[in-house]
Amino acid sequence: MKVKVILSAIALLCVGFVAQAQEVKIGYTNVEFIMDLMPEMEQIGADIQDYQTQLQTNIQTKAQDFQRQVQSYQQAAGTMTEQARAAKEQELTKLQQDLQKYEQDAQVSYQRKLQELLDPVQTKVINAINAVAAENNYTHVFAETAGQAPILLYTKEEDKFTELVLAKLGVEMPKAPGTLDSTRPRMQE
Repeated sequence: MKVKVILSAIALLCVGFVAQAQEVKIGYTNVEFIMDLMPEMEQIGADIQDYQTQLQTNIQTKAQDFQRQVQSYQQAAGTMTEQARAAKEQELTKLQQDLQKYEQDAQVSYQRKLQELLDPVQTKVINAINAVAAENNYTHVFAETAGQAPILLYTKEEDKFTELVLAKLGVEMPKAPGTLDSTRPRMQE
């Protein structure tokens, strides 16, 4: 009698696992790919380019000023007292350190500005991914890559999750290279 109860419990448990396994629906997408297709990205590219140009101009101005002071010092060094020369060298060393720090700060500022510009688009894409996953009963959605490293090593090409997200965002999926575009005039043979 005990064996039948145990076997029945195991059978029910197995049926539960099978039923649970059938409910799993996995999708995958590439967040960077979707973000690159967003219409906002063109303006973000222009804005970050302007910001970078502004930073570079400031760095160049500071570097040119430093070079002028170095040249001025080199020309006057022969007529300066030892004490004046040491003071000027110390001042130039400080200016050079300030310039290097400004360059480092500019890089950090650039990265911060880029992230600030990208955050709203990334949030919009993630919200669309979450909405599509919920609407289409996906239980798991994986990123295709993390930076340059692939996460998804194999999948069947049947999953259309990315296309669903792009549709949700109102963005058209780009045509694969080599496919015919019906809007383009065909060449005469």
